[in-house]
This record gives sequence, C-alpha cells and structure tokens, in this order.
Amino acid sequence: MAIQDLARRLTEAKGLGHKRDIDSVMEALGLGGAAPIAVGDDCAAIPDGDGYLLFAIEGFLNEFVASEPWFAGYCGVMVNVSDIAAMGGRPVAVVDALWSRDGEAAGPILKGLAAGSAAYGVPIVGGHSNTRNGGGEQLSVAILGRAKKLLTSFDAMAGDRLLMAIDLRGRYRDPHPYWDCSSWATPPRLRAEIELLPAIAEAGLAVAAKDISMAGAVGTALMLLECSGLGATIDVTRIPRPAGVSLERWLVSFPSFGYVLAAPPAHVEAITGRFATLGIACADVGICDASGLVSIRDETGVAPLWDFRSRPLIGCGPGVHDEARRHDGGRAHA
Repeated sequence: MAIQDLARRLTEAKGLGHKRDIDSVMEALGLGGAAPIAVGDDCAAIPDGDGYLLFAIEGFLNEFVASEPWFAGYCGVMVNVSDIAAMGGRPVAVVDALWSRDGEAAGPILKGLAAGSAAYGVPIVGGHSNTRNGGGEQLSVAILGRAKKLLTSFDAMAGDRLLMAIDLRGRYRDPHPYWDCSSWATPPRLRAEIELLPAIAEAGLAVAAKDISMAGAVGTALMLLECSGLGATIDVTRIPRPAGVSLERWLVSFPSFGYVLAAPPAHVEAITGRFATLGIACADVGICDASGLVSIRDETGVAPLWDFRSRPLIGCGPGVHDEARRHDGGRAHA
C-alpha cells in the first residue's frame, strides 16, 4: 500500500473515529480551560498525599460483548489495568456495571471478569448488575489505582524519542482486530509486564506514555502528541509487528499489551532493554518536534497524517488545558 493511501486509511479507521468523539464531549461537559484535573490521559490523576490516585473507566461495544462475552469480561480488567500502568501506576481494585437479558447470558461475562481479576491479581470489589435488560448485554468496568510518579500524555517534549513497546506473542481473535497476548499467558508473566511501566516512571526514564487503544499504534501516538502540543514523523516500518501480519492490518489493531512512550534520547536504550528482559519488542519509531504536524514514513516516502494547527483530534491539547496540563511541572533533558 502506498504511504499516502496508508495515511488515508489510518485517518478513516473506525477506531480513530471513535476517539474523535471525545472532542465534542469535552466541549459539552465544559472540561477545557483551567480544569483542576487535566482530561485526555488514560486515567484521571488526582494528587493525593505523596502520589496520585488514578481513576478510569472502560465501556465495551455491544456487538463485541455479544460475540465474545468471556473475552469482553476478561478485557474489562485487562484494559483498565493497562490504563493504570500507562500512567505509571499500580492497580488497586475494579468495579463493574453489567446489564444482561438473564443470568445465563451474564454467565460468560462474569467468568471472564473473574478470570481477568485472577490473572492480574486485581480484586473486583463491587459494581452494579441487572439481569432483566431486554436490550441485551452491556458492560463497563471502572478501576482505581495509585502512582508515585506519573507517566502522562501531556509531558512529552520536542526532542524526545517516540517509542512503541508491544508484546507480539499472541494471536488475532478473528474477525475482530484484537491481538490477544494476554488471556493465555501465566499470571506471573502478566503481572511482571504491567510492573514495567511504573518501574520506568519511578526510575525517571520517561514521563510521557499512553496505552495503545482501539485507535491503533499510530492513532494512539496522535493522541499523545496532541496532548503535548507536538508533532512527529513516525516510521511505520519500525513499529513492532508480528510475523506474517500485514502492516495495514496491524496499524488498525488493538494489541492488548502495547504502549507509546516519549523519552529523552539518552534513556532509549535503558527503556528498550527493560522491555526486552520480558520478551517484549520495543522500538524507536521517531522524534517529537514542535511542528504540530504528524506524518508517517516508510521506505518509499513521507505522507502527512494530521495537522493539529488546523484541527483537533480529541480536543485535549494546548489551549484546552494550559493551566492544568502538567502534573509535575517541566523538566530538562538528561
């Protein structure tokens, strides 16, 4: 696929389209301006004592819950734990809200939730259930966590290297664009992987990160760059990718364990080394700049992808949260 065609496919992808809805919600709820807690990260980070209380929620598409009820329940824990880790935090507990036609239909979802809770060692401490919902099954899960030192979407700086870390040991859950590297892995491995992110934060190796979501690797990088008021040229050929999977498919996939990080050049080797110790591929895919223009590159050339100077994506960039967008203040490159 020509690089210009790939850029167009990425901007038109369904997963990124869902993220564009955030902009209008931000406006409707009046979340811009001098909000005390910056909005646009994987979690709300609430200053609390000597660290931060992290709070997040995930909702799931009804068609996904209907076709993959057990995995939807499992993902209720998995994706929330990933959000906490993306902020440099450790999970504390989750609650769920589940609507179903009856108890039988709720069964696989609840079993998936229990399996996710056991795998990641995160207790389910309550929630809301309704087994008399005529409209079918609906699921959302919220999580609480804590961080000593944050990774945020707002603290990347021009000159940082853009890194992508993805666990390639998995398989697709066809026909969905979901790469599952988690549901079959052992609990010790899963917990060690999640611990990588807070360890990186606490070592001061990176201060900006985001969990790769349904927007895909490049789409998630777009959201991080927007929040930090930056641009970049991303080399899509360097993004870690499973053997035998086309680039076009991979870039619109949800990888289940995947993170975008921004870090000073001097820390790239240390970060990639930490992921490598657990068998996770991590690559330097580009450099952040102050242009506000994001482009993608391959061996044939460069194509523009998004220009934040002319249009927002999720509406959480500079000018929206100028007063509250940095939790820990500025920094100097090491």
